[in-house]
Amino acid sequence: MEYAKEQKSLQIISQIFIDDFETLLRKRYDESITLNSEDESESVETYMNRYVTDKLKIKVNGAEVNFKFIGKEYKDDITYCYLEVENVANIKSIAITNQVLFDVFSDQQNIVRLKLLGKNKSFLLVPENDTCVLNFK
Repeated sequence: MEYAKEQKSLQIISQIFIDDFETLLRKRYDESITLNSEDESESVETYMNRYVTDKLKIKVNGAEVNFKFIGKEYKDDITYCYLEVENVANIKSIAITNQVLFDVFSDQQNIVRLKLLGKNKSFLLVPENDTCVLNFK
């Protein structure tokens, strides 16, 4: 996650292994889903958006904010989901809850990298500790 000051937006790239994401989407929505194929169903992006929206929560200054699912692309063995939170100004704190893949893989670990207002910070989130907070004073 990176803060674009001029656009007043949080720009987020969520990276999920294609095979893990495919497993999850098949279990949750549609067993026939195949990611990264020529004939990929249009519903795939809808399912991705629904899942990521359900499992990724962002709070700015204590208030939950919504993000827009801009799109996705596949590179090598990774799905890149592009998300954006618009109209973000005067960040005092940011909290991220990331439960992506926790419902399918009990040993899943998620890395959250924040690049905001001159601070670079990384967090390792696990099912028992799925939220990180970064404060700015």
